[in-house]
Amino acid sequence: MPSLPVLSQNQSAPEEEGSAQPRKRHLLDTSDEALAEWLAERGYPAFRAKQIRRWLYTGRADSFDTMSDLPAKLRLELAEAFDVFNASEAHVSTSRDGTEKILVRLIDGGEVECVLLRDGDRRSICVSSQVGCAMGCVFCASGLDGVDRNLTRGEILEQMLRLQHRLPESERLSHIVMMGMGEPLANLPGVLAALDVARNPEGLGISPRRITISTVGLPPAIEKLAAGGVPYNLAVSLHAPNDELRSELVPVNKKIGIEPVLTAADRYFASSGRRLTFEYVLLGGINDSEACAHELTRLLRGRSVMMNVIPYNPVEGLPYVTPNKESIARFRQILETAGVNVMFRQRKGDEIDAACGQLRRHRGKQKAS
Repeated sequence: MPSLPVLSQNQSAPEEEGSAQPRKRHLLDTSDEALAEWLAERGYPAFRAKQIRRWLYTGRADSFDTMSDLPAKLRLELAEAFDVFNASEAHVSTSRDGTEKILVRLIDGGEVECVLLRDGDRRSICVSSQVGCAMGCVFCASGLDGVDRNLTRGEILEQMLRLQHRLPESERLSHIVMMGMGEPLANLPGVLAALDVARNPEGLGISPRRITISTVGLPPAIEKLAAGGVPYNLAVSLHAPNDELRSELVPVNKKIGIEPVLTAADRYFASSGRRLTFEYVLLGGINDSEACAHELTRLLRGRSVMMNVIPYNPVEGLPYVTPNKESIARFRQILETAGVNVMFRQRKGDEIDAACGQLRRHRGKQKAS
């Protein structure tokens, strides 16, 4: 398994300006057409582009030196013009259950998180789409400092490939969840461009039915996703059964409202045929009451959905707590009795700050102290 560069805690990312050397192009941000054009300008046949892609996505190459069936001259020219990866791994954590989390430091110094989860034969990854998040969910570490920018196609793909590199050659990625830092539907062009590569048989070859896009619910973007015609799974982060409580927990809801979100989600289901998933982070003493459970069952009645309930993973500095076992059991019983398809997610990686944004904030506090 290749060893990828890891930054020490105090090491800085490359400077964006003032560098003695011009910045190379990020290969993962280079389209197939642009790569073919670059090769043609230097007199190389078009099939070389396909070889390079195969090395990236199947061969797990992290440098041009390992692309052994390319001419030595071409490998040298590629290395002079492109970086395969242009970020670094600022920190890697591994939990007892096999969950691995990488804090990726981007070329401009921004940091994002991505996670590899092992569950039986499944090898699922959770990937970020933005540096920070603008949605403002009050219990989430990702958005505590707001949003800096969208990630590019290549920066999203690099997370996927870095996680793929952590698997032995006998294993492959099986599922992708766009549920890391950021709101994926607020960066729809970058996310869809990366997922086009992920689902391509000449890319990572992962079926769209094994790819999930998680969102707080941005109706216009959900409509665009439906119009694209690719049957990704859609997971809507609901977190409350009514507008009053949801607007407290998910402030962007004040401008949207639950009903428009549900209507857009229903249309996505009608166009894609994929069963909807609703995410519900269970916060002790806030949205875990019997009244909330009953209201939730009424909200979902008649909809073909999976309700994914997630007991809260506490974030340092925030006042929210994990519900007690009795509250969780009661909430579950009410949903199941009403016929709601419900799954209570097993918490993984607690000891490595596995919830979105936690590792970045924790490391930031360490460097500040």
